[in-house]
Amino acid sequence: MRKVLFALALCVSFSGMAQLVNVTSIDKVNVPENAANKVAAISPQGDYILVTTDYNCGLTKVDLATGATQVVTRAQGAGHDAQISADGTTVVYRERSTNKKHLQMKAVKTKNLLTGAEQQLVKPTRDLQGVAIDGNTAVAVNKGKMSKKALDNGKAQVNAPVLSTRDYYMYITQNGKTRMLAPKGSGYRYIWASMSPDASKVLFCCSGNGAYVCNLDGSGLISLGNYRAPKWMGNDMVVAMDCKDNGEVFTSSEVVVLDLSGDKQVLTGDDVIAMYPLPADGKIAFSTPSGEAYIINFTK
Repeated sequence: MRKVLFALALCVSFSGMAQLVNVTSIDKVNVPENAANKVAAISPQGDYILVTTDYNCGLTKVDLATGATQVVTRAQGAGHDAQISADGTTVVYRERSTNKKHLQMKAVKTKNLLTGAEQQLVKPTRDLQGVAIDGNTAVAVNKGKMSKKALDNGKAQVNAPVLSTRDYYMYITQNGKTRMLAPKGSGYRYIWASMSPDASKVLFCCSGNGAYVCNLDGSGLISLGNYRAPKWMGNDMVVAMDCKDNGEVFTSSEVVVLDLSGDKQVLTGDDVIAMYPLPADGKIAFSTPSGEAYIINFTK
């Protein structure tokens, strides 16, 4: 009965808005019982999710068809911006540690889910800016310099610009050079930044000022509205959360889809606090503050 009522709530929320996608179902995922669970990533094919904790500790793979689980890593910090290769076989993650001077360090590692093989891409550093996957290559930017490692037996090759952040500023590394990108100026904190799949646009939030899209040189700035945690859903649409809080906890949050022309569609009802949406092929994963995970199934 809950699933039927949820569907009715969705139909009401669509009223008066553009229909950018067709939602076919919203399904709860059986994840390991932990009130602090949240979804860290969803595979590009949409066949599994990676679950971490509120403090980004560890990664556990949850198969969406069978419910089977596999511990990927127990590393501290692994849940922050975890990346999955295009074929779904490899995870790239950060490992947080503390050195002898009690300073926080971050390393970048890869884990093959089929063989269990692990590699270190970047040794522990204080200056890690960003992590990405370009084709068969894992990429990291550290102190403005790029490191790369092939995820298979091929040659490591980076074709697209790499977007990274440091001290709440955005940077783009391209052709061996790193430059700052501040389309709203220097008086803002830039967060939740990501490159479009075709590497032509940048999506980001300015803290307290909403979500934006711009070109790689900062031109063509488009305001999407006051949304948080935006993610690209193709090259022309974005999924994000529209949330409210009382200063201590979130009191409501909806998953919304936006296009670059200003159209909007709400995908979830007010019977669930839907947070941090992550898109894949025909699916959007999201978490709730109580540690639940859901999958929105849709068609375009």
